[in-house]
Amino acid sequence: MKPVRTRFAPSPTGYLHIGGARTALFSWAFARRHGGTFILRIEDTDVARSTPEAVQAILDGMQWLGLEHDEGPFYQMQRMDRYKEVIRQMLAAGTAYHCYTTREELDALRAEQEARKEKPRYDGRWRPEPGKTLPVPPADVPPVVRFRNPKDGVVAWDDQVKGRIEFANGELDDLIIARADGTPTYNFCVCVDDWDMGITHVIRGDDHVNNTPRQINILQALGADIPQYAHLSMILGDDGAKLSKRHGAVSVMQYDDDGYLPAAVINYLARLGWSHGDDEVFSRQQFVEWFDLDHITASAAQFNTEKLLWLNQHYMKQMPAAELAARVQSRLAARGVATADGPDLEKAVALYVDRSNTLNVLADAVEGFYVDIHPAPELLAQHLADEARPALADFAAGIAEVAWEVPAIAALIKETVARHGLKMPRLAMPLRVILTGQAQTPSVDAVIALIGRARVLEKLAAQKI
Repeated sequence: MKPVRTRFAPSPTGYLHIGGARTALFSWAFARRHGGTFILRIEDTDVARSTPEAVQAILDGMQWLGLEHDEGPFYQMQRMDRYKEVIRQMLAAGTAYHCYTTREELDALRAEQEARKEKPRYDGRWRPEPGKTLPVPPADVPPVVRFRNPKDGVVAWDDQVKGRIEFANGELDDLIIARADGTPTYNFCVCVDDWDMGITHVIRGDDHVNNTPRQINILQALGADIPQYAHLSMILGDDGAKLSKRHGAVSVMQYDDDGYLPAAVINYLARLGWSHGDDEVFSRQQFVEWFDLDHITASAAQFNTEKLLWLNQHYMKQMPAAELAARVQSRLAARGVATADGPDLEKAVALYVDRSNTLNVLADAVEGFYVDIHPAPELLAQHLADEARPALADFAAGIAEVAWEVPAIAALIKETVARHGLKMPRLAMPLRVILTGQAQTPSVDAVIALIGRARVLEKLAAQKI
């Protein structure tokens, strides 16, 4: 067997979205699984829509996900001379020909075919055939170049995901492979690239299924080896509709902005249409060791935001405290929040990580330890009952002297509520609101210990406790 060579070939007309990221992941993993080569190719021939910003967004997304390429990035616009050379060779070999049909003639042809309820297609009027006399080429019409597609038989392949697929050659007209200005077209460039780069496996979305028979025929005309194809089914949103921006079809880097970890996104993408038994959580290394094309489902995968959030929290909880704190600190710093003068950030994130499913939620939760938080008046009114004020004053007196450790603080809270004949929430809830501005926190004794004695007393005094 030839060494495995896969490629990810996005068009830089927008960001790297979740569907493209899954394609990149599967292509990368297959190459890694077989000790092969993963190639990054930027298909930027759509000059009107391709932008340097989109190229950078693709590179940034790949880097964030850790999908490092072995060769490239190659840019199609830098390979124009090679494409034109191959077109000259095909014209000389008779596998391509010049076509002088004008746009107006093609429009008229389409209208006639539609009126007859026929499939619109080029009628081969400039296609050379034995015994056929072609018109004299008009001097004022720059020709396109068309591929001389076989007329008979079928083009077929055993798709690694979808099984056997066949197209009748009679259904495929002669594809334009170079426009009138000489620029080559997408389907042709892909073939030359896959040929030159020795691609053995093409893993891509099933929106390319209709391109595949044309590309196979072009590759055969070039005398090139035909890759194996694996067409991935689409990803649906949480509601079963086509994935859109409102449920996940956003830039991969938006997931970074929203506080997701690359490991969680990779783990989640791996399970979108592929499985290894019932395993839901696995490392990148395990995924590479397990990955194959046989277990990719042919049916559409459904995006599940709740599962992604669950995975993200799992990876946050597994992360070393110092690394997690560093990631949260960078997010707080971006908000202008300094942590140097507050409690130990590692302890703060450890206290709240079980309640947080993204880095942003975790940053929101611990931010109050480092900025002045003023409880909302309505929240205070709801939880700071008059009957609690004597107990709070008693607690404040005790907190000034108690040993500053969680067990001692917890004991002081229990003693205070017992002395005043209150239930625990009647003291704990106003403490939470006064100290954090939130009605829901981890254990209040742990929160108090983390805030520090001086600041606790300061916050209680501000409420005239």
